[in-house]
Amino acid sequence: MTAADRRAVETLVTLRDVLRYAVSRFRAAGLAHGHGASDAYDDAAFLVLEGLDLPIDRLEPFLDARLLPEEREKLVGLVAARVETRKPLPYLLGRAYIQGFRFRVDERVIVPRSFIGEILFSDGFAGDETGLVPDREAVETVLDLCTGSGALAILAAHLFPNATVDAVDLSQDALAVAALNVAEHGLADRVSLHRGDLFAPLAGRRYDLILTNPPYVDAEAMAALPAEYRHEPVMALAGGEDGLDIVRRILDAAPDHLTETGGLLCEIGTGREILEADYPDLPFLWIDTEESEGEVFWLAAADFEPR
Repeated sequence: MTAADRRAVETLVTLRDVLRYAVSRFRAAGLAHGHGASDAYDDAAFLVLEGLDLPIDRLEPFLDARLLPEEREKLVGLVAARVETRKPLPYLLGRAYIQGFRFRVDERVIVPRSFIGEILFSDGFAGDETGLVPDREAVETVLDLCTGSGALAILAAHLFPNATVDAVDLSQDALAVAALNVAEHGLADRVSLHRGDLFAPLAGRRYDLILTNPPYVDAEAMAALPAEYRHEPVMALAGGEDGLDIVRRILDAAPDHLTETGGLLCEIGTGREILEADYPDLPFLWIDTEESEGEVFWLAAADFEPR
């Protein structure tokens, strides 16, 4: 810890003090955000709340709480580590959140942040007679391709109470982290992890719902990634020259793995125009979120040509 860090430990008193300090340090350092936080303030709020094991969505009640010396030292140390290493905070803290659910993470997996999490729990997607999945209880089989930490598979298991969920990844390291999360959520009897290349380990099984947030960063963007993103596994990000190599493989194989009433929900990043040009006969339904537009599509089994 530097002399400046030590002065901060000795001077800062309340959680509000540390929050302000963190925002200032993060802005001055020009950090990149996007691993569950959209700006320096959100990053700082996550640091103080998770760093002190406080409820992740309740900052206000604690702002003027006085911190113990060891708490100040821990938080100032995390601020310094965030600035000096450029590691995303979920790696430094070992935790990430989607839709209020907590997941273990480390550098063996991409930090979970898929827009699919928001869509799954949005009004009109599942559990509404006008939604894409009108009856949550009727969903019996779900597949999460490129599962990483297992976050989407676990969210699906919580959302669809009668479903068994298969989760696939090529990385044994990622599956080790996913196994920790499955166990922590008490879902070992409903979520099965498989190592392999996309559909290969699934022996022709069909699913009511396929979820996937595959690697989709194109070569140009990979070359210009901020330092924060370079801490993540390359295989979880790189999607080929135009970012859509794996997405194409999923589209080509998905019809053989969907039930008659099933559907595919897939995140692709910014390649919408390319994908629509490559597959002019597929009626992609693009589902927007608060922070994304044209990055996640839905296709029903009936949208594909019969095989």
